[in-house]
Amino acid sequence: MRSMGLADLLRRHEGKTLEFKQDLSSPDRILKCLVAFANTAGGTLVIGVEDGTKRVRGVADVLRAEEKVANLIADSIRPRLIPDIEIWPWRKTNVLTVEIHPSNTRPHHIERMGPAGGVFIRVGSTNRKADPAQIDELKSMNRTGTYDEQAIPEMKSEALDFRLASELLKHKAVGPSTWGDIRVTTQYQRRTVPTIGGLLLFGKNRFGLFPDSWIQAGRFRGADKSRLVDSVVIRSYLPLAAEEAIAFVQKHLTREAVIRGPRREDRWSVPPVAIREAIVNAVVHADYAQAGSPIRVAVFDDRIEIVNPGLLPFGLTLEDVHNGVSKLRNRVIAKFFAELGLIEQWGSGIQRMAAVCDEAGLPAPVLEELGAHFRVTISSVRMKAPIVHDRDRKILDLLRDGKPRKTSVIARKIGISERATLTRLKSLVGRGLLVEIGMGPHDPKRQYAIA
Repeated sequence: MRSMGLADLLRRHEGKTLEFKQDLSSPDRILKCLVAFANTAGGTLVIGVEDGTKRVRGVADVLRAEEKVANLIADSIRPRLIPDIEIWPWRKTNVLTVEIHPSNTRPHHIERMGPAGGVFIRVGSTNRKADPAQIDELKSMNRTGTYDEQAIPEMKSEALDFRLASELLKHKAVGPSTWGDIRVTTQYQRRTVPTIGGLLLFGKNRFGLFPDSWIQAGRFRGADKSRLVDSVVIRSYLPLAAEEAIAFVQKHLTREAVIRGPRREDRWSVPPVAIREAIVNAVVHADYAQAGSPIRVAVFDDRIEIVNPGLLPFGLTLEDVHNGVSKLRNRVIAKFFAELGLIEQWGSGIQRMAAVCDEAGLPAPVLEELGAHFRVTISSVRMKAPIVHDRDRKILDLLRDGKPRKTSVIARKIGISERATLTRLKSLVGRGLLVEIGMGPHDPKRQYAIA
């Protein structure tokens, strides 16, 4: 924590990785906080600062307080934690900081409350008792694989719809080893059985084990849910369900015509790529072990909300996500979606959403952890004029005759490199101004045309 001084901490608000305590008068609250930090994404507890006003009161006998905190942690938390405890001088007093790093021995619990009732996680600036599903997820972090890589021993591989999976992967050669390579199936006691990810992707009866692995989408008039004008329940296989949810949202987006001299451009109210990234991220990162809530997509007059069950994977913060850091909860689902071209690069989705929204004149998407869910909100209220680069204008002018062209042809015509041209083409596709024509994301003959 030396890279961040006390003044920097005081400028921040309490949140997932920071909490202030005036003193040590509530040891139970301190223990819950430290356990929650260790189980979630780490964090810093600052003792000697009022948690409401952030007024620095200091710690009178700071050496005694340091010893008390160290003993409290050693005697009360299991498995044992090794914190970084530091004394920070502040004007005429001292403040005590306790830094907890994300642990590799999760789940930690308060010993007297037991391993079932004493596990806490951090949600925003609160410490919440972990439910059984969250405790299982914490335990799974100590294993080498992700949740959806686990085998389902009681099922046979025939429980998966390989025909549809092969059709979706028509851009690549599919052989007997394909399904094991991407962990749709795995070996269990010399038998080939589905993984959880395989069942979620293509299970003929996945709702038997995962009854909430579906998507609910609705269009609401106004800014709240009082007037529902259209809705759909999507129970298709997950790769198809994601596409159907994207299509539902796009059906309810508006397009405006912008006249520039003799030319007309149609613009979406929200860039299609932002919708696609948000929905695909929700499907890939949802916590399918959590019962009682499907993925929900809500379209309002002024925004779109995508909510999936499950907080951020433990060890990840909202700041990490904004910076492009990714941690997969479901590696099998993510890998298959990557094969389909629905994911281009790990961790880049949120940054791509923010970039296309900025170019469209919209505010950045809002990311929130709410209860046991994660929500992405994309505003459709334009805050500034859309950005149209000169290179984009040249590409649109070139393609306005309706003839699709390859990247290399477009690059030669507008006089820039193929790599720079591809970047602009991807941006224009994301904003709904161009469409890609080809067999898939890896098709070398892929072409681009006006949407």
